[in-house]
Amino acid sequence: MADQTMTPVTEKTVPVRSRTTFFRSKNFQEKFTIALATVLALMGACVVLFPVMWMLSTSLKTRTETLAMPPIWIPKELQWINYQEALTFNPFGLYFMNTTFKYVLWVVLGETLSCSFIAFGFARLRSPLRTPLFLLMLSTMMLPTEVTLIPTYVLFSKLGWTNSFRPLVVPAFFGSAYLIFMLRQFYLTIPREYDEAAIIDGASYLGIWWRIILPMSKPALGAVAIMSFMWHWRNYQGPLIYLSDNNKFTLSLGLSMFRTPFGGTPWHWLMAASLIVILPCVIVFFIFQRYFIQGVVISGVKG
Repeated sequence: MADQTMTPVTEKTVPVRSRTTFFRSKNFQEKFTIALATVLALMGACVVLFPVMWMLSTSLKTRTETLAMPPIWIPKELQWINYQEALTFNPFGLYFMNTTFKYVLWVVLGETLSCSFIAFGFARLRSPLRTPLFLLMLSTMMLPTEVTLIPTYVLFSKLGWTNSFRPLVVPAFFGSAYLIFMLRQFYLTIPREYDEAAIIDGASYLGIWWRIILPMSKPALGAVAIMSFMWHWRNYQGPLIYLSDNNKFTLSLGLSMFRTPFGGTPWHWLMAASLIVILPCVIVFFIFQRYFIQGVVISGVKG
């Protein structure tokens, strides 16, 4: 019987699987990133909301508590009557009507339409002077308001427009350089094939702007309208210069009437009125924030 060679039985070697530590695992890194981003967002929110919380706290204090040192964060008794007294200290109902229906709404309408029309010309029309005119328009953004303040006032004074809303409303119908630039960036992202198809159908450039470009520009127009509303709602310098009649004052001028010299400012009334004045801006932003964010993002896609 032939000798049978015994071959050793070798166990199947199982490769040792390298395991990363817990702190290097992908799951931990993702959770840590989310937690870190959440903490940073909360810290940023606290920094941004700190003035608002201080305004709310001050608006519910007594006059003695507003002058206390060190400052008191939580009043002993909430003074909700401060809001009623602040709004009756000056005719804020009249100021609200002036600001809304005689100033801001007309400015938002004029600025949105004029900026859209001018931006359409810079983005879609071909002209040898288009680029120089566009650069000239952008250069006006570098001019401080104080440089043109005196000649502008002299012009409106010669026209007899002082102590009226015309110096505040009429310039808005000639556009704003920044808003024109933003809308132009958005219009450059719209394919020109729409224009060519409309021209073949016999549409004019005005018809293209009104029937094609405007309906496709709702996000950008919404962003422009919100920016215009917030800027002019809190505008103080313009009404201060051109309005002298108390019955034509805006909300920003009404708030300034709380300020008195020698430390006599009723801060609890001022903070209460300020919270009510900024409330429409907050409401408008949260209602139309989708259009605002979408418009700002899309308008910066193409240069």
